[in-house]
Amino acid sequence: MSLKKKVSMTVNGVTVNAEIEPRRHLVDFLREDLHLKGPHLGCEQGACGACTVKVDDQIIRGCLFLAVQADGCVVETVEGLTKNGVLADLQESFMRHNAMQCGFCSSGMLLAAAELIEMQPKASREEVREWISGNYCRCTGYHAIVDAIVDVLDARAKGQKIKPVVAHA
Repeated sequence: MSLKKKVSMTVNGVTVNAEIEPRRHLVDFLREDLHLKGPHLGCEQGACGACTVKVDDQIIRGCLFLAVQADGCVVETVEGLTKNGVLADLQESFMRHNAMQCGFCSSGMLLAAAELIEMQPKASREEVREWISGNYCRCTGYHAIVDAIVDVLDARAKGQKIKPVVAHA
């Protein structure tokens, strides 16, 4: 017999009330109950970063965080941050640099990159590499991801935005 706990949280700007098993992880709740497929379940040990989400403006590993711990919190996923435009120039830069090959790590990489840009807007290439080192990518070799993040840092330092690539017919 499982005793569920009532929780209330704001997910991507929407109030969510639910009854959750106390041992259920936040990433499972987001993916299975709320159908938010941005955060992925990878290593289930907090090492790969695929499950990264924001809780009360701090990035966390959704596979190590219980959904009941988010009671009363504001949770943001890549879907919510995409919708409100926070990640627009990062996403554009990732596409330009082919830094989203399979996409499995992308949501965690984007959230880590956004946090870096906010916390260290003058970060060097080495600082970018160090910052994203907790997020695994098996496709890109990281060079394209670092290039994409550095381009956004450079553009923002100049007061510019990365402009969308327009496909020509």
